[in-house]
Amino acid sequence: MIAGHIKNVDAAGLPPVMIDAIVQALESHPAHKAPGSYVLGERLLMNVMCFTTQAAQEKRAELHQDYIDIQILLEGQEQVRYGLAGSARECDERHEAEDYQLCARIEAEQTIIMEPGMFIVFMPGEPHKPGCSIRQPAEIKKVVLKLHRSAL
Repeated sequence: MIAGHIKNVDAAGLPPVMIDAIVQALESHPAHKAPGSYVLGERLLMNVMCFTTQAAQEKRAELHQDYIDIQILLEGQEQVRYGLAGSARECDERHEAEDYQLCARIEAEQTIIMEPGMFIVFMPGEPHKPGCSIRQPAEIKKVVLKLHRSAL
């Protein structure tokens, strides 16, 4: 997991292809887009989402094998829970076509509070539970970039 702020994306130590993906997404003005999926390139998809955060215990962790998740918070605040690769436990069957797997828990779970302008990167195999409420449910708007691992 790598986290940072879009104002300092060059200082986060990301590979150039990830920086380019973030820049390309931001240049498309996602804050003004309706929720939905937008193709930005052959190996890059942008999902714009608006939803209400939920208590962490009501949510399940997710895992991806083929795509890198680059999440950028546009509005609101959210808590994101995550763990090291290999720390997901009690996982359901993998949905290969959609590249996700849901898991009941994350061993040695960590937490980060996301503010508008922050980004967080999850590599394939790193379990994460985004969209968790901090104190109470709240509305957020975010972008989730899906960058195919072959882009690296």
